[in-house]
Amino acid sequence: MESAAPYLGMIMAECAQVGLIILSKQALASGMSSFVFVSYSNALASLVLLPTALFLHRRSPRPPLNLPLLGGFFVLGLLGSLAQIFGYVGINYSSPTLGTAMLNLIPGFTFLLAIIFRMEKLDWRSLTCVAKSAGTIVSVAGAFVVTLYQGPPLLTISAPDAHQLSLLTQNSKWVLGGLFLAVDCLMAAGWLILQAPILKRYPAELIVVFFYCFFVAIQCGIFALIVERDASAWSLKPTIRLITIFYSAVFGSAFQVGVSSWCLQRKGPVFVSMFKPLGISIAVAFGVIFFGDVFHLGSLIGICTIVVGLYAVMWGKEKEEKMGKSIKSSQLNSAMESTPLLENKVGES
Repeated sequence: MESAAPYLGMIMAECAQVGLIILSKQALASGMSSFVFVSYSNALASLVLLPTALFLHRRSPRPPLNLPLLGGFFVLGLLGSLAQIFGYVGINYSSPTLGTAMLNLIPGFTFLLAIIFRMEKLDWRSLTCVAKSAGTIVSVAGAFVVTLYQGPPLLTISAPDAHQLSLLTQNSKWVLGGLFLAVDCLMAAGWLILQAPILKRYPAELIVVFFYCFFVAIQCGIFALIVERDASAWSLKPTIRLITIFYSAVFGSAFQVGVSSWCLQRKGPVFVSMFKPLGISIAVAFGVIFFGDVFHLGSLIGICTIVVGLYAVMWGKEKEEKMGKSIKSSQLNSAMESTPLLENKVGES
């Protein structure tokens, strides 16, 4: 049962993420502002994470909080604010299927940003570097296909309900939604790049996540006060808004991030990424069955292309990690072997 726990955990995490995408589309379709939604959900997530983080990290040694570290948390929150706002607007303009598919661009964009900031080096003689570069290009090409080409419908269920028909009329904004989702993935990749050095300086993951949610809530709240002059924009009616905010805070932030981190520690990043196509399948099924979405040929081709690119990038990362571990192991063995020789020479002298 213990060996099956990571598999069950990742399936539940993907279901939670797809549920958040679907619920957020319904909440935004009811007229809720994306700024208000992100502010509310992250404020509630902060309240959930604060006692949890303090309890779990109560005995772990932590460096003192200083101004540069708080500045890093602020920038991390700013990238997260932009990513969430662009993401929810993109989902509102397109569909949960496209939103879930575009998330697979994040590893490729992260690799590109790592090259720009010299965290990765391009070596065309290395097969792993070629795999990651080619996978990034293939993923971006798949994103263009799923955004710009729809093709004939493959899967649909008639939806006479007026609310479902109103969702289908948004197909004209599909391309705009895809562009917003691409920016969301780029901001999320920047968030991952910035998070790495912050976690090295402050290795308390849940406390970092708390400060991230805290600053996102403040930033989006300020944006909402500037953009949304009508007080009714902050209303939690209809009930779908309150349900979505609660779901986003508890399952979208605390549960999903916690379970994914737990699985990543035990199985590695490749294992976690392998479950992303499962999220696409869940989103397609929910979209077609419950919301009358139409699954087109272009979506199928684009999604398959993105997944192929994703696996190429993750394969390259896995091989590099294995090579790095083998090099460190060989260096350690050679150092241990040389130690007795030094001791013998000292004894002879």
